[in-house]
Amino acid sequence: MAQVPNLDNAPINLKSIRDQSQKELITILKNIRGKKCLVIDPKLGGSLSLIVQSSLLKEHGAELRHLNAEPVQTDCTKVVYLVRAQLDLMKFICSHIHNDISKGIQREYFVYFVPRRAVVCEKILEEEKIHHLLTIGEYPLYLIPLDEDVLSFELDVASKEHLVDGDTTSLWHIAKAIHKLEFSFGLIPNVRAKGKASVRVADILNRMQSEEPVNTSEQMGVPEINTIILLDREVDMITPMCSQLTYEGLLDEFLGINNGAVELDSSIMGVQQEGKKIKVPLNSSDKLFKEIRDQNFEVVVQVLRQKATSMKQDYTEMQTTNQTVSELKDFVKKLNSLPEMTRHINLGQHLTTFTSKPSFLARLDMEQTLVEAESYDICFEYIEEMIHKQEPLINVLRLLILFSITNSGLPKKNFDYLRRELLHSYGFEHIATLNNLEKSGLLKKQETKSNWITIKRALRLVVEDTDTANPNDISYVFSGYAPLSIRLVQHAIRSGWRPIEEILKLLPGPHSDIKRGGFSSSPSLDSLNGSLHNSDKVVDGRRSLVLVVFIGGVTSAEISALRFLSAQEGMAYDIIVATTKIVNGSTLTETFVEKLG
Repeated sequence: MAQVPNLDNAPINLKSIRDQSQKELITILKNIRGKKCLVIDPKLGGSLSLIVQSSLLKEHGAELRHLNAEPVQTDCTKVVYLVRAQLDLMKFICSHIHNDISKGIQREYFVYFVPRRAVVCEKILEEEKIHHLLTIGEYPLYLIPLDEDVLSFELDVASKEHLVDGDTTSLWHIAKAIHKLEFSFGLIPNVRAKGKASVRVADILNRMQSEEPVNTSEQMGVPEINTIILLDREVDMITPMCSQLTYEGLLDEFLGINNGAVELDSSIMGVQQEGKKIKVPLNSSDKLFKEIRDQNFEVVVQVLRQKATSMKQDYTEMQTTNQTVSELKDFVKKLNSLPEMTRHINLGQHLTTFTSKPSFLARLDMEQTLVEAESYDICFEYIEEMIHKQEPLINVLRLLILFSITNSGLPKKNFDYLRRELLHSYGFEHIATLNNLEKSGLLKKQETKSNWITIKRALRLVVEDTDTANPNDISYVFSGYAPLSIRLVQHAIRSGWRPIEEILKLLPGPHSDIKRGGFSSSPSLDSLNGSLHNSDKVVDGRRSLVLVVFIGGVTSAEISALRFLSAQEGMAYDIIVATTKIVNGSTLTETFVEKLG
């Protein structure tokens, strides 16, 4: 199955975005005649695999290499670097070229920055006296479709950059990507934002519109995207720190989904090749995955069991009774889905080895206790014990962040004690990591009484007796906890920010609600009360769209909750998600870990 996801069923023409990115890359290669060596920044490699097959790049005369400290081994006289604007990557390029010069190798060099060039990087190339040997360009890749309803800006460390370093480059990048979308699909008339970064992106977006306007004349028709909801990860750091319980969420928690695929030992997938790893693509091209990805894992196990039993019965019937041609045809059709079933039974079985561990179940209990925020001492002792047992640092920090946020910080005595114990147990080099967490407000001393219980009750975040098999609420994705972020989106779609203004004030950062461009007649979401307005339909009868943008990352479970909302009866909108990166609690926490040395 292809790694490049199938986008034919996307509610908006995402294929055109991908085709455009593919075309721009091929044009770069075509303009450099003859054979060339394309040296790709490893971080970009995975992103490019979702846009273009490597065979297509080879067809256009490109030999492919990954960029690292080692000199490029190639017979090509033209070397093309495709890199993000990062200082360490510039040093690699400089050392490659100096190495070639010292050996008397003559080559032409091209550097294409993704998505745009940076003065600071070019300064390094000048200081190393190689700038004049390079042809410099840009490859404006701002947005990558991961699936038919998910887009990624591929900004891994946006949260940390914004919260710790005060670096807002990523915010410009996000606004630029959205503005590019508007040139394809029309100016988005309603912009709702919550959080410092989100309100800033909304402002930049407006500035871009005044400097480089998207046409809003009558001929353009109704914009395809009716509303954009921008949400800072900082507004809800509780959800990603909880263990996801959907199938796709657990796959990411335990196996790590990268660029729409998991990589694991072939033996897990029933392929007997000693020590060999295989990549398993996970996107909606796989029909069974599309059906089960958003379900609670408890239910997935039952669904797979039922499907396997039903196939076994069909097989037995085939052998014992005479079948008509049409019955045979149906059976063969079912057999076609056998590879998908085998794949997910193997993955499900492997996940069960993690989810059945007492340590995982104890952790879930503790997360629930933390979210309910009613047993401070039990939580404190549990985290203290984790530190003394030297459990993986990331696991400890995840729970500590959850503990700190739900309590609006820790009392000074407890804060100082846990900080000291952490450094004693894991090493004093982690002082920089703890400083990052403090600077970002994820770990802090308690100065005011926590308002978490008020927020939790007002938004009904803890739902008793959640039915995971037939869910009627988004809380099924965490077996009883409704993600705060998605509750906010639910309100923003249903009735705008106004009815929950008092609750919004209790959460980090400002909020805004802007109507843009000559669309006074365009239906605002404020008018939506559950029934589908005729005016809310785009011309060809499709539902209008809401684009939900997460600045700082979104979890698979939150995306599942949004899909659940979109599928509800009376919901007048399709939902598309855009995010700086798909994250889980561990990958998000890791961005704050300072690598010293």
